[in-house]
Amino acid sequence: MLVNMKDMLNKARDEHYGVAFFNAVNIEMARAVIETAEELGAPVIVGTAEVLLPAMDLAHVAKYLIPMAKEASVPVAVHYDHGLTFERCMEALRLGFTSIMYDCSTLGYEENLARVEEMARICHGMGATIEGELGHVGDNAGSGKLENPSDYYTDPDLALDFVQRTGIDALAVAVGNAHGDYAFPPKLDFDRIEAISQKTGIPLVLHGGSGLSDSDFKTAVKLGISKINIFTDIDKAGKRGIEKGLSAGAKTMMELMPYETDEMKKVVREKISLFGSAAIYRLSLR
Repeated sequence: MLVNMKDMLNKARDEHYGVAFFNAVNIEMARAVIETAEELGAPVIVGTAEVLLPAMDLAHVAKYLIPMAKEASVPVAVHYDHGLTFERCMEALRLGFTSIMYDCSTLGYEENLARVEEMARICHGMGATIEGELGHVGDNAGSGKLENPSDYYTDPDLALDFVQRTGIDALAVAVGNAHGDYAFPPKLDFDRIEAISQKTGIPLVLHGGSGLSDSDFKTAVKLGISKINIFTDIDKAGKRGIEKGLSAGAKTMMELMPYETDEMKKVVREKISLFGSAAIYRLSLR
C-alpha cells in the first residue's frame, strides 16, 4: 500500500526500530526491495535521488515505483531524496511521490529554513511528507568530500529551532556519516544523535548508511534514528549478482536478472532485519 512517511516513521521512533530507505533506479532494484519487504512483513521506503536521475528519469521512476507501492501488501512510501531544486521537488510531488527531501543544507541557516518551510507547507497541503537536512552530510570521495566534516555537524539547539519553524516531518542529521564508500570506519557522534532526538522529538534520518557496522546501526536506532538510507550496498550487490551470473554461464539479460535480484534481496533482507523492522506490519495486524 502506498503511504507517506509520517505515520511510518513516528511509529518507528516510538517503538525504537528503523525503517530502511533504498534508492531503486530500475525495476530489478524496486522488485528486490518491495518483494523482500513483503516477505518480511516490513514497512519500507523506496525511491530515487536527484543525483541519480541520469540513470533513470524521474517520470520513469514514478511509472514503475508508484504502482508497485500501491499493489504491495506492506506500507511503502515513495520518496524523492536530496531534491536540490524547488522545480524538481514539485515535479516529484505532481508525479505522486508521497515524500520528498528538500536539501538546502549547503545554504546559510536562514535561507535553508525559509526554503524548507515553504516546501513543507506545499507538501502538507498535498498530503505528502517532507525531510529537511541541518548541518551537511558530505561524500567520502570526490567533489562532495568535506575537509573537516565535524565543522558541518548538526547543532542540537539549532535543530530544535529548525524543526519548530519549518514544520518538517523528519530531520537528516550530520553526525559523522557520509555518502558512498567509507575509506576508514566512521565514528558516529552518538551523544549528538541522542541530544538532537531529545530536543526535537521527531524522527531522525541517517544518510550514508552503507558501510556502517551492525553495532553503529543498532545504537543509532536506539538513540533516535528512524530512517536509514542505503544505496551503495544494494548497488554493489546488483553488480555482484551480474558477475555471478556471468561466471555461471548466463548469456542474456534475461538469464542475468535473477542473479542480480537475488543478490540485492540479500542486502535488503539483512538491513531490514538489522534495523528491527521485520515482522512489524504482521504484528500491527494482530
